[in-house]
Formats: sequence, structure tokens, C-alpha cells
Amino acid sequence: MTPYRLVLFHPMDPRGLKLGGIETHIRLLLSAHPEDFSVLMVGIDEIGDRAVGALSRIDFAGRSLDFLPVLQMRGDSVNKAAATLGGSLTLRFAAGALRHLPAIRGAIGQTRRSAEIERYEFALLPKLLRLPSVQWVHNEGGKDDKMDSLMKRYWFVHTASERLALALADRIVAVNPSIAAHIARISPRAAERTDVMSVSVDTRRFRPTPFDIGDGVFRICFAGRLDEFKDPPLMFEVLARLYAKLQGKLEFHYVGATDPARHPEFAKVRAFTVRHGAQDPDGVRAIAARCHAGILTSYFEGLPCYLLEMLASGRPVGAIELPQYAPLILPGVSGALVPRSASREDSAAALAAAFESLWQDIQGSRVNPVRLHTLVAPYSVETQFGRLFAIHRALQDRTPATKAVELAEG
Repeated sequence: MTPYRLVLFHPMDPRGLKLGGIETHIRLLLSAHPEDFSVLMVGIDEIGDRAVGALSRIDFAGRSLDFLPVLQMRGDSVNKAAATLGGSLTLRFAAGALRHLPAIRGAIGQTRRSAEIERYEFALLPKLLRLPSVQWVHNEGGKDDKMDSLMKRYWFVHTASERLALALADRIVAVNPSIAAHIARISPRAAERTDVMSVSVDTRRFRPTPFDIGDGVFRICFAGRLDEFKDPPLMFEVLARLYAKLQGKLEFHYVGATDPARHPEFAKVRAFTVRHGAQDPDGVRAIAARCHAGILTSYFEGLPCYLLEMLASGRPVGAIELPQYAPLILPGVSGALVPRSASREDSAAALAAAFESLWQDIQGSRVNPVRLHTLVAPYSVETQFGRLFAIHRALQDRTPATKAVELAEG
């Protein structure tokens, strides 16, 4: 028996195709956790071959782990934003976990154990199971920001969950400094338990490759859900303007399960869009290698896994400026940052012009894929998981986490 036990709570099936930065983070935990940890994944069954509330063993990325689904949900619905509270996957998962608490308690087993949770709504589960917990905070954004309607409509639920989660967590991980500052404003006591650590990237899988520019077509990729806060209408407007500038020598490659046609602006780019649907990490890697650059137009973000994966693949990214992008998207080196203007038209024109210049740099061999890969070394699994699992060991050994992290970093 391994000495340490990590318990993960999240509404996904590791074998399924639920997409997003959080899901990428969890899949990395499942595939790259240290050998002295065993893992129990409390999740959902997307395939329909596991009994709800029953413990089983599954293989994932060459590792064996315990899996206990508390809900069964099949099809594309796992990647769609809910329109009602009753249809919310998050709330349905929380209810399923509460219903199967005795089974989860029995599956946890050993004395040394800790939980990691990615959503505020699940903060109570570890406490009911008497587990010390690490609460990740992945996203920023306020009530007045662009977001899918359910979150905006029930913002008071988010606010209450946030305060409860920050109070209950033994350790908190904020994925960027802005989120850590937000936590400090809410609760100075929570800030004392907060570490800043981004999501990680698998730099062994995502490797730099030379650009293929032989046919003269500029290929831009976006991978992820087209949520409201990503500002898809601006993304499509940028691409439409760039298509005109390049006289049709442009392809947009979309990786994800969202139907982009739900946005009327997609009609402007439909003709030159390649829709790849949901992809596993190897599929994303292959598409990124085929493309030349990535695009980000979000109103707010944590730190997108997609950004790290594009840079690790040696591909620059053009983006609407956010503070957390500054260490990674270096103008003239790894992409372009454009401030958001008051009008969408001005933002689109500026970012389209930046991409036109970036394409010239790529064609002129002034963008070095290997150099871009080195920018994400501090965010690699090998670098960051040492810190993260030092926190879990400290919680399980009941030793000060700061000392454990110092030892891991040393």
C-alpha cells in the first residue's frame, strides 16, 4: 500500500471527453502523480459500464486508479452549459456525492489521505468525510462580467459557495496573482493559507516542431469551450478581418464540443473553419503542431491550459491583453498582446493587424519554436507537481505546509 492517498472530486470521467482546463489538470494528476500516492477519483460515468456508487479499478494513461462514479451521464451533455439549476452537472454531481457518502468513505480507506477540489460547490464534501483539503481557484470574474447565463442568474449561489469554500479549505491554490489578491480582499485569514500556482503543462507530450508554411496558408487554432467569457464574437470578427487581409489564405481550427454556430458571428468564418470536435491530449498535440498560432479573446481567465500547450508546442499566441499573459506572451517573441478597446471593431482591427504581422514573422523564420517551449518550463508537470504534492504530504503528515514546500523546491 502506498503511504499517501489523494481523493479527487470532479464531475468527469477520466476515460471520457469532458473538456476544459480543470479537466486537463485532473488528467495530469491521474497520469503523473508521484509513486508514493494512490488515487481515488470520485466522478461520473460517461461510458455506462460502471455501477453508480460502486468502487472499481480503471487504467488511465498507464496508471491504475480507484474510480467511484456518483452519477451517470452520457453524450455531449457533459460539455454543455446548463440552462437551469436542475440541469446543472455541478449540482447533480454534488447531490450524487452526498447520496453516496458512505460508499466514498469506505473507498477512501487508509489513514493518510487528503482531498483536492476544483469547484467551490464541492467544498463541504471533504469536511463531511473528515479529509483535509486543497481548494483550487481557477477562474476570476465578477457578477457584471460576461459569462454563461446560469452563473450570472444565480451569482448569489457562487458568492455563498466561494466564502464557504475559502473558510473550509486547509490550503488554497490560486492559479494567478490576481485571484490571490481577490481572495485576500474577501478573507485575510484565507489569504494566509493561499499559494499561487498555475495549472501545469505536459512538456513531454507537447514538444516544439518546425513550422510547415509550404502552402502559404496561415492556420490558427483554438481549443476549449466557447463560453461567453471567451468572447467568441470578437474571436470570429478578428478571424474574418484577417481572412480578408490575407486574401483567403487562412484556416481556423476549432477543437472542442461547443457548437460555434450558436453565435451568429460564426457565419463570417464558417467557410474557412475546420471543426475537430472533442479531442484527447494527443489529438490536441497533433492539431497544434499542424497549426501556426493560437488565439485568445477572453474577458477574464485563470491561466488557460490551452495557452501553455500552444507555447509548449512552439506556437505563438495572439491575445486580448490580460495581466497573467504578460510573462508568457512576449511581443516579438511568442505572440502579440492587444489591449481591449471600447468598441469590438477597434479590438478586432488591432488584433487582426497583430496576427498579420505575426504571420510575417513566422514566414520570415523570426519565431523560434524551441524558445517558445522554454518559456513554459516553470509551468511543467515536473516543476509544479513537486510543490503541489508537498502540500498534500504536509496535510496528511500534519506538518507545516510551508516547510514541506520549501523542501520540495530545494
